[in-house]
Amino acid sequence: MATYTAFHHHTRIAAGSLIAVAERCKAFLDADPNGMPIVYDDATGRPVDIDYRGSTHDVLARLATAEPAAARRGPGRPKLGVVAREVTLLPRHWDWLATQPGGASVALRKLVEAARRETGAADEVRQASEAVDRVMLALAGDLPGYEEASRAFHRGEVGRFDELTEAWPVDVRDYVRSMAARVAA
Repeated sequence: MATYTAFHHHTRIAAGSLIAVAERCKAFLDADPNGMPIVYDDATGRPVDIDYRGSTHDVLARLATAEPAAARRGPGRPKLGVVAREVTLLPRHWDWLATQPGGASVALRKLVEAARRETGAADEVRQASEAVDRVMLALAGDLPGYEEASRAFHRGEVGRFDELTEAWPVDVRDYVRSMAARVAA
C-alpha cells in the first residue's frame, strides 16, 4: 500500500494512506487557512497535489474518484492495463521487431521484462535514492549542513550522514533518515 507524509514547513502533520493524510491536512487548513501543507509520496519523494476546496467530504470524494494515470482510457487494452504510447526506434530496430513472433508489442514486452529482471534491484535502489534527494532538497535544502549531508548520503557514509542531520528539525531529520535507511537496506 502506498504511503504519504505531509509537512508544514519543517513539521510533520500527517503520515499514512493518501485519504488519511488528506483528511488531516484538510483539518489543519480549516484551523489555519494560511497553512501550506505539502504531501509527499513516500515511495517517490514527489509532492502530491490535493484540491482542498470545499468540505472534508468534498476533498475525500475527489480523491476517491480520481482516476489513476495508468488507468486512463485510450488506445490499447485499458482493461488489461495495456496503454499505447509512442516509441522511437531506428529503422533496423523496427525491421528486427517485425520479424519477431507475436509482433513488435510482444517482443518489446519480453525485452522490458527481461531488463526488469536483470536490473530490478539496482533500479529500486536508484529510485529510492532519487526519492531521498527530492525530499531532502525540498525539506532541508535551506538547513545547515544540507550539501555535506547529501554528499555523505551518496557516499554511503551513514554515520557522517546521521551526524550532519542531527541538528535538523526532528520531523525532517527522522523522515529523511527513514527514507535513507530504505536505500541502505
